[in-house]
Amino acid sequence: MQALARLSRFVGNTFAIWVLLFAVLAFFYPAAFRGIGPYIVPLLGLIMFGMGLTLSKEDFREVARRPLDVAIGVGGQFVIMPGLAWILSTTLALPPEVAVGVILVGCCPGGTASNVMTFLARGDVALSVAITSVTTLLAPIVTPALIYLLASQWIDVSASAMFWSIVQVVVIPIALGVLVQYLLKEKVQVGVAALPLVSVVAIVAIVAAVVAGNQERIATSGLMIFAVVVLHNGLGLLIGYGLAKVCGMSLPKRKAISIEVGMQNSGLGVALATAHFSPLAAVPSAIFSVWHNISGPLAATLFRRFDGDDKGKHQA
Repeated sequence: MQALARLSRFVGNTFAIWVLLFAVLAFFYPAAFRGIGPYIVPLLGLIMFGMGLTLSKEDFREVARRPLDVAIGVGGQFVIMPGLAWILSTTLALPPEVAVGVILVGCCPGGTASNVMTFLARGDVALSVAITSVTTLLAPIVTPALIYLLASQWIDVSASAMFWSIVQVVVIPIALGVLVQYLLKEKVQVGVAALPLVSVVAIVAIVAAVVAGNQERIATSGLMIFAVVVLHNGLGLLIGYGLAKVCGMSLPKRKAISIEVGMQNSGLGVALATAHFSPLAAVPSAIFSVWHNISGPLAATLFRRFDGDDKGKHQA
């Protein structure tokens, strides 16, 4: 098990490399990866089950201890990224399917990788975990509502159908993970050591499946989508940091809010696009998954260099 834990840590630390490598392989050899397509939803469910295994009472106590900080992060997540997605889609006059895909990923909750990036950035990890947990649990209601509000001008949106999809692929797997953790207690910790490996394999498989299934579309419009995704992510990181600064938050909190706002649960975006819209609508989420695993470490490295009286603290 120690060898498995070491392998898991290594794969987790080199996440961005694996995502990028298999995205490129799937683009040039799509036939080898198309068979993964039908398993996108179960793979996301597996990732969410792993999240449930790691949630603790302490994560939710953090919400009660610092409700204002968590509320700022949750509000920033569900206002800044959806708003930016809509502005970019309308300003750049994106094709309808691409616009819906960009808005979709913008309306998703925070990604679990944000917690790791916050740790690497010497940010407020407890705050990051609390915000990720709350946005994920709010996603069944908030995400469909935002997509309906912002994307209906391009395509018919069934908020109720998306609600049930998110319950099935997010809420139920997380609840099962929490239940298993409660029943097995310390025994679960053995499996938790392998979670980074499982999560990386699942995300890599999801990205590869989407890239392989949309190889021709990516060849013609991938550069445009990539540029929009980079702009969306970069502005999210920047505005998230600015929001926390305007609210008078300490440096570690500003780092956490920035990363939480900028990094999305792009796997959920892929699953929703695949189930409710078109294959092309899943491409922005897939590219976001590749890019934010590059921009996240870059942002964390930059944040580590920031000066301040409270540098290095994880709580304020």
